[in-house]
Amino acid sequence: IVSRLCLEKILLQCIIQSRTLSGADAIHALKPFYFAVHPDFFGQHPKERAVNENSLKRLNGYLENLQKPGFHSFKPTQLTFYVREREPNSSNVQESFSTSGFRAVSFTLHTRDLLSTVLDILNSCSLSTEHIQSLSVNSQSHKEAKRALNRPIKWDKTYYSFTGFKDPEEELDQAQRVETTLTSWLDDNEASAVIKLKKSLPLRKELERLKLELSHQLQLSDIRWQRSWGIAHRCSQLHSLGRLVQQRPEVLKNVKGHTVVFTERSGMSAAGHVMLGTMDVHHHWTKIFERLPNYYKLQERLLFLEDRISQLLGGIQVIYVEELQPLLTLEEYYDTLDSFYNKLLDSRLPFHPQSLRGLQMILESDRYTPSLHEFGHFTIPTVCDPATLQWFIIAKAQEARENLKRREEMMITEKELIDTSAEKFSLDRLYKEPSVTSAQMIDCCKRLLEESLPYLQGMHLCISHFYSVLQDGDLCIPWNWKS
Repeated sequence: IVSRLCLEKILLQCIIQSRTLSGADAIHALKPFYFAVHPDFFGQHPKERAVNENSLKRLNGYLENLQKPGFHSFKPTQLTFYVREREPNSSNVQESFSTSGFRAVSFTLHTRDLLSTVLDILNSCSLSTEHIQSLSVNSQSHKEAKRALNRPIKWDKTYYSFTGFKDPEEELDQAQRVETTLTSWLDDNEASAVIKLKKSLPLRKELERLKLELSHQLQLSDIRWQRSWGIAHRCSQLHSLGRLVQQRPEVLKNVKGHTVVFTERSGMSAAGHVMLGTMDVHHHWTKIFERLPNYYKLQERLLFLEDRISQLLGGIQVIYVEELQPLLTLEEYYDTLDSFYNKLLDSRLPFHPQSLRGLQMILESDRYTPSLHEFGHFTIPTVCDPATLQWFIIAKAQEARENLKRREEMMITEKELIDTSAEKFSLDRLYKEPSVTSAQMIDCCKRLLEESLPYLQGMHLCISHFYSVLQDGDLCIPWNWKS
């Protein structure tokens, strides 16, 4: 029996190796996929961007494990990505379409070699796989490679009993039958999270020290990051800003009282924050600091435009909500307001002066129909027909006032539940991703308080849409976790 099992094992390895991609080939083969889901292309869609960032981290970890020699413990991994809308396909992949122009694709990875995994990913996202034929793989037909996804080689159960290897088909069946629960996931991931968290503690202290020093030295309101970069990355950015302070202290006097945000481009944001592009050199940052007085003048013109729009729309307040809107520069937002103002000026809508005072609205250029947010503000497309705009605002005005009142109550409840949950589980930190609403956070915390979770003591817990352990040890759980 031993000889037969050894022979079968060698045969299996030979077959797998004959159709395996190298790591470089896999990256090349997945270029269409990365182009379709890369977070950098979702700058104006914070929710979809956060989902793709999270899933890409988990996918990269899965691909890395595939390339580790002798690695046998593979757990089926469910991923969700937002990709640009295409014609609906007839596959079994779960898809749902969002209002922002993307479709959400969910699929489970359970393959054990790079080629099968690459094909699985591309097919799940309805992307072409023809280019894989040109890569340095065995000359077997493309159809044969695709059939490998279903693992045609089936070993007798005694093989897994004797060798101790896990039966991938059994694991997949169990994953499909049993939905991941919060306690089971914490059981499996708490240990690795603790190791990563302990490793990150010195850097976390260093980050806090640098942030406090620079905030005090430059008299800043705050220092923030647009994306969920790791602690080491953030420390590096603060060290870079610290060097600029030492080299050119005179150019930084204009930043007093402002918030500095590390993001992907430099300038001033629509919210009035100083943006420092992480890929820019000190020369670009210096130019931004030197131009701040000009930005302040543009800000004054922008506030005047907001006030004029408010007067034309019965006193409704025009606001910009960082967490919900695309990250726009001051120039981009000014152009948006100016275009909308000129359109209103031409239409002369008959709103009674101050009849909508106390209500709020935000402008978005990537929508076509107006809507009312759960927090009470109107989301108005810049291309919205004036007559439709007037009818919608008047029809929803009372509901908007009720939502605004409910928002204040909801925010108080949310804060109280966060504080209570953090205290009960002795969490070092409890926070949520921007894409998680207050209603979702409240529901999550209420259900957490009903549980007994000793694993969470001293941890950093992020409420998200998926399960994940971040590189610095933060535990991410979906707001709608199952018990």
